[in-house]
Amino acid sequence: MATIRVEGLRKTYGDFPAVVGSDFSVDTGEIFGIVGPNGAGKTTTLKMLAGLVEPTAGVAEVAGRDAGDPEMRRDLGFLPEESPLYEDMTPRSYLGFFADLYDVPREAARERTESTLDRLELEHRERRLGDMSKGMKRKVAIARSLVNDPDLLIYDEPASGLDPLTTNYVLEFTRDLADQGKTVVFSAHNLYHVESICDRIVIMNRGEIIARGTVPEIREEYGTTAYHVFTTVPVAGAERDHRADTERYQAVVDDMAAVESIREAAAAADGEVVDIRTREQSLEDIFLDLADETPPEAAAGGGRAPSEAAAEEANAQPSDGGRTGAEPSNGSREQ
Repeated sequence: MATIRVEGLRKTYGDFPAVVGSDFSVDTGEIFGIVGPNGAGKTTTLKMLAGLVEPTAGVAEVAGRDAGDPEMRRDLGFLPEESPLYEDMTPRSYLGFFADLYDVPREAARERTESTLDRLELEHRERRLGDMSKGMKRKVAIARSLVNDPDLLIYDEPASGLDPLTTNYVLEFTRDLADQGKTVVFSAHNLYHVESICDRIVIMNRGEIIARGTVPEIREEYGTTAYHVFTTVPVAGAERDHRADTERYQAVVDDMAAVESIREAAAAADGEVVDIRTREQSLEDIFLDLADETPPEAAAGGGRAPSEAAAEEANAQPSDGGRTGAEPSNGSREQ
């Protein structure tokens, strides 16, 4: 069952197309990644799904309701890339405040807060937020996105600026949420993170989706495989492997027919093939190739110049006046 349905989604700011004709769906319990360079339209897309930016055209449905429906936000947890907190509050008081905004009963809020902070391994729950590290603050922001026990989570760069240990913990926690049946949509610049936890992804560039599918599907369709063939004698196209303890040579070819040709050439020179290593392109390599191949005029409606794309994320403002998180329908907001 699809939790999110997006068809022909478009957002323009004046003559500038930030998102151009996106189509995708996200299934219940899935981790869905939206990746791309700065200014690709990722954050604008996430904000439209969270009801914080009104689409210019197209459909964005969440759990069968329009993404702009205020009631939809009661079942949504949104984590923006930059998520300032009330620094004079403690984690407990801060999360209790947001639980009140969502009308979560006090006892349920207390149990949910403690349980979530336990899972996030956050200590010092009575420490002032302004005195906490960035990693600890990020954990509190994640806990805030869960205070209303939403079925859908939209995370924009959840591990942004965190150290490797905290980053790995946040990624594992995200996978645990999906294992519990929650749907997670998130963006990330680190494609290794995307590759490690996402069920499916879309790659965006210049406001449009340029590839989609599971990581293996994208690798199969767009990636290349290189065969590193090591021989005991020099053959055409091979170079001396100076890393080896014994004399051997390495040739890099792109198909098994070429591997067989090297084997025959080595045998003809009284040598042999001693090792063959297969190396596939990483998701990052594929992404860079795809992004490089996307011409500026590719997007419908005039396309985007590189300078415009870089400015999109900085200049795009939510239609509701700049909210930084998904809020309850009572209109309260975090400044």
